[in-house]
Amino acid sequence: MLDYAKEADRYDASRGGEPRADAAADAVRGLLPPDARTLLDVACGTGLVTRRLAGAGLRVTGVDSAHTMARMASGRLPGAIVLGDSRSLPFPDASFDAVCAVWLLHLLSGAEEAAAVVAECARVLRPGGVFVTTVDKAAAHDVGSDIDAVLAPRPVRPAADRAQAVETYAAARGLIPAGRSRFQGHGQGRTPRSTVEDLHRGWFTQIPPDGPLAARLTEGLAALPDQEVPRPDPRFTVMSFRRPSAW
Repeated sequence: MLDYAKEADRYDASRGGEPRADAAADAVRGLLPPDARTLLDVACGTGLVTRRLAGAGLRVTGVDSAHTMARMASGRLPGAIVLGDSRSLPFPDASFDAVCAVWLLHLLSGAEEAAAVVAECARVLRPGGVFVTTVDKAAAHDVGSDIDAVLAPRPVRPAADRAQAVETYAAARGLIPAGRSRFQGHGQGRTPRSTVEDLHRGWFTQIPPDGPLAARLTEGLAALPDQEVPRPDPRFTVMSFRRPSAW
């Protein structure tokens, strides 16, 4: 897995920057109940999305376990960022009207850890509140391009953020499906050259960067035309789940 403390400085620029943050925040906001007044952004990263969620009567708190990320987020939302682990959130039960987790569950080690994070999000959610999360993140990047064809032989672990799996984690904590939305990942279309760079910095977690498979995939990617031309952007999916008022 990537070291997100080291990734902090380049994180926003390498992942769509301001346009993607706008799109993500709009998608999350569209799934929040109209009477929500407090929101917890779990694994808030650099705070780029978190900052956009704040305002218009919504008080936002961000939490992240990476010191460097949390420090950057604090610069964007002073006094609103907490250092903490998503598997053991540092907040009392029923603390927030809404909780969101954008691009978190796909990073976790498997279903058990993802279920534990969803359980924590449900724990700090007030009755009648809503939990919003991205799902199927890795699958969103498979857009049917020539790059995807080259990458097809790579091993893929079962995704912890599969929509059906997330529904199961949520149901185990009494959360009910409440809505779904999609948004464009601006500026995130892969190029052959950037994909090679991702291979060798550990982006593809099932492929050892210095191993023979990485070398074969690098050769195939290097043979593609238009090395610097981005292929289509991914489209991400967001789901919401409601905690019943009668808890």
